[in-house]
Amino acid sequence: MNDAPAAPGPTRTEPPYQVKDPEAFARNMARLAEEGGKVLAAIVEPHEREALGLRVPEEFGQASKTLGQVVEKWLSNPQAAFAAQTRLWTGYLGLWTDTLRRMSAGAPEPEPAPAGDKRFADEAWAENPMFDFLRRAYLLTSQWAEQVVEEVEGLEEHERHKARFYVKQFTSALSPSNFVLTNPELLRETLETNGENLVRGMRMMAEDVQAGSGQLKIRQTDPGNFEVGRNLAVTPGKVIFQNDLMQLIQYTPSTESVYRVPLVIVPPWINKFYILDLTPEKSFIKWAVDQGLTVFVVSWVNPDARLAAKSFEDYMRDGILKALDVAGEVTGEDKAHLIGYCVGGTLLSSTLGYMAATGDERAASTTLLATQVDFAHAGDLKVFADEEQITELESQMARAGYLEGGKMASAFNMLRANDLIWSYYVNNYLKGKPPSAFDLLYWNSDSTRMPAANHSFYLRNCYLSNKLSKGEMELGGIRIDLKKVKVPIYNLATREDHIAPPNSVFLGCNSFGGPVRFVLTGSGHIAGVVNPPSRNKYQYWVGGKPTGDLDTWFAKAKEHPGSWWPDWLAWILKQGGKAKVPARVPGAGSYEAIEDAPGSYVKVRA
Repeated sequence: MNDAPAAPGPTRTEPPYQVKDPEAFARNMARLAEEGGKVLAAIVEPHEREALGLRVPEEFGQASKTLGQVVEKWLSNPQAAFAAQTRLWTGYLGLWTDTLRRMSAGAPEPEPAPAGDKRFADEAWAENPMFDFLRRAYLLTSQWAEQVVEEVEGLEEHERHKARFYVKQFTSALSPSNFVLTNPELLRETLETNGENLVRGMRMMAEDVQAGSGQLKIRQTDPGNFEVGRNLAVTPGKVIFQNDLMQLIQYTPSTESVYRVPLVIVPPWINKFYILDLTPEKSFIKWAVDQGLTVFVVSWVNPDARLAAKSFEDYMRDGILKALDVAGEVTGEDKAHLIGYCVGGTLLSSTLGYMAATGDERAASTTLLATQVDFAHAGDLKVFADEEQITELESQMARAGYLEGGKMASAFNMLRANDLIWSYYVNNYLKGKPPSAFDLLYWNSDSTRMPAANHSFYLRNCYLSNKLSKGEMELGGIRIDLKKVKVPIYNLATREDHIAPPNSVFLGCNSFGGPVRFVLTGSGHIAGVVNPPSRNKYQYWVGGKPTGDLDTWFAKAKEHPGSWWPDWLAWILKQGGKAKVPARVPGAGSYEAIEDAPGSYVKVRA
């Protein structure tokens, strides 16, 4: 008897990409078509109701015009065009040859994805020769297109900047990771679920187009998980003053005594103040209160057409200066520490110049968070700031009286299109998965409108003409000269900032006439600022005087782990003293409480 085991028969390997259930797949494709009809209806219905034609976003027109100029100038130099085309086809030939070699060898040699590029994290992008070819061909073409923009002769620098930006927008949109048939992860999921993921995604797309009144408003978080006043912006306090432009919140102390000099925070009017008061564990406002500071925060109105004529000067007078008036009357102090964030910091810096010119010495110190005052190196947002585009924007604002908040939100998202647009497009509409609950992205989607007069002044005086840094801006008939500002300044930049680039913030240090402490943090425009000590994330750098350029300063700066908040607190206490007084109860002084924090202004949605 032969007890030897039988030789194993040939194993059957199931193809990695195949439909699991053809009938279910066919049913889901029918459902997909039905949901697609709902998307089309959601796009068309608002335009039919308002008797408007389908509107193409202005960015497409600008992109077409800009890239058309690049192509025209490129083709006007046949020798350079031929060299560029030859370089591209040589790259394709090398890639095709390498792909054939790998396929004939039987086992492909994995090619690593570009460092930090999450789009190609799935192993199949490297291990499968077909997907590896698609990925590398895409990256080769993208790099070639970007190089062509740099090589084209005769372009003005602003036009070249726009061309760089729009080429990146198009290449981001055309990535093979954004399409089911060319993304191995999406293809697997579609086949394994028989297309159920696409049906769910198309249903969400219809909802998002409807929410955007005919325009796709990509959701970045699940809005049902958050509510301002319920689990966001819940630090106890009272609204003690309000006018047409703002409510002023005074927060309830959590200590028996408080530092004598109060703190007044000026957030950006482009976004809502509760970025500094998210969940309690992330709230800068709560942390500041817990350190013994009397904290006041400006909560800007979400303006409508009635406030169309409200100007930059109005925001200074009825916003910052009025907040200082009220804080002084409530506390009995003649000085206050000031914080300005992003454009709130630009407005605050302008106000400091006005105060210096008028002999107003109420600022004990000023902290600028991710703030630009010199816009020479303002980054990709300058793409949208030329005479033609600002004039067109002013025309739109003249009709409505304001700029829709979604316009600025879209511009900010385009600065990081792969992270803030296409990753959610893939997750929501192709994977069919709702985005995760993330407080910061809920805030990001809670946009505000901007009064026509104020926004026009800001764009023209800052982005277009850079008048603030040149000493040419005028407010109330007074020319603003930041060199006259002698107030100690804590100037914070974030290393990965796309809105206020760190080199731009650093350059602004030289605009002021007093001492400036420059601090650089890790991460970006929001996460680098909203970084509580309890999380022990990121790091910050401090160094010598902010002179020369950022790279030189950084080379000699000292790195510190964790949050910059304690460093800031130690700094302001040196500026205003450590003397304390009994805690001040909101509404108990000369200004009675109007309503509980966070107030009603912040709850008005655009």
